[in-house]
Amino acid sequence: MTRGSANAPSRERIVAGAADMISRRGLSATSIREMAKHAKAPLGSTYHFFPEGKQQLAGEAVRYTGEWVARSLRKELEAGPAAGLRAFLDLWRKIVVDSDFHAGCPVLAVAIEEPPADEVPPALAAAAEVFEQWEGLLAASLRDHGAGEERAAQLATLVVAAVEGTVAMCRAKRSTQPLDHAAEQLQVLIAAAIGD
Repeated sequence: MTRGSANAPSRERIVAGAADMISRRGLSATSIREMAKHAKAPLGSTYHFFPEGKQQLAGEAVRYTGEWVARSLRKELEAGPAAGLRAFLDLWRKIVVDSDFHAGCPVLAVAIEEPPADEVPPALAAAAEVFEQWEGLLAASLRDHGAGEERAAQLATLVVAAVEGTVAMCRAKRSTQPLDHAAEQLQVLIAAAIGD
């Protein structure tokens, strides 16, 4: 993910910086003060834009990442589900490699946090929405290219889950091998789904 430029509006810069920081450290290990500092934004401005605090900012960071990925997916899926898969994989490969395996996906980072009892925090709800958005885009492309309704939905879930999981594995192993292995098998499954 690219952080907002120094000339970007403060709110967008704060959201982009929060997404980057969460992708590296997770949500629990990141304070709103650290997110503001990472974005080179005053703490007062951060609270001005996000009066509900850390969860509000984290939710916005997750949605920002979700839309950033969705834009790429929409564009590449015009050429079909195989092209969309390649773009999805390449995007995450670039993030883990460019960050020297220090950054992953802020959506996943938020999703694995332990929520308070009997509560769905805004950031966790945003993560669920983003995963559904990515699955929906992939499933629609699969359906448009000949996959049945149920198979398209299941394969889209598998793609998102596999890619998110292998991004975490890449960080742990400091290697893109897990992503490369998953890519080969996912490509085979997509070809079979649209070729039936």
